[in-house]
Amino acid sequence: MPENKRPAAPSATNASGERVLDARSLRGLAHPLRIQLLKSLRHDGPATASQLGERLGESSGATSYHLRQLATHGFVEDDPERGKGRERWWKAVHSGVSFGDDLHGNSDPEVRGAASLFRHEIADIHTQEVSTWLATMGDWPENWSTSFDLSDFTLNLTPEQLAELNDKLHAVVETYRALAQDPASAADAAQVRVHLHSFPRSTPPH
Repeated sequence: MPENKRPAAPSATNASGERVLDARSLRGLAHPLRIQLLKSLRHDGPATASQLGERLGESSGATSYHLRQLATHGFVEDDPERGKGRERWWKAVHSGVSFGDDLHGNSDPEVRGAASLFRHEIADIHTQEVSTWLATMGDWPENWSTSFDLSDFTLNLTPEQLAELNDKLHAVVETYRALAQDPASAADAAQVRVHLHSFPRSTPPH
C-alpha cells in the first residue's frame, strides 16, 4: 500500500490502479480490521466474510460488518463470478491506495488521526510480513532464500531529492508488473512483497 505523493484528484484512480484517498475515504478505511480485510482480499483473492474471519482470527459478524463499511466507501465489491450460493463473496476494487495532496498537512484533527492510524497499521503489517518470511524462509528452495533483500541505506538528501528518489523507485517496481503476464516465468513465480521505506531522521549533536 504505497503512500504515493504525486498530485491526483481525490477519490480518483491513478495510473497504477490505486485508489487515491481523500479525507472521507481515508476515514472510512482507517480501522485496523478494515485495513487487514482489504489487504487479505488484495493479496489472497476473493473470499467470504466467514473465510476472512478464519484467516484473521475474527468473528464472521465483525468481518461482515466491516466489509459492508468498506463497500460503502468503494474499497470492496461483490464478486459476481463466485457469489452464486448463500454466502456473499467479496473482492478488492483497486490494486492499492495512495494519499491525495489534500491529506498532507490537513488541519482537521480527525483526518490527521485517521492518517496516523493508517500509517501505523501499514508499518505493523510490513513488520509482520518480514517476521513471517524470516521464520519460514527455510521452507523455501535455496534460490528464494538467497534472493530476498533486507538492505538499508543512509543518504543526505533534500526533500525534493527524496521525492525524486521515491518516484524512480516506484517506476522501477512498475516495470516488473508486466512480468507477471509472461507465461515463461509463471511456473517459477511467487507473490513477492516489496517494501519501500524512506524518511528523514534526526542525528544526535556532536
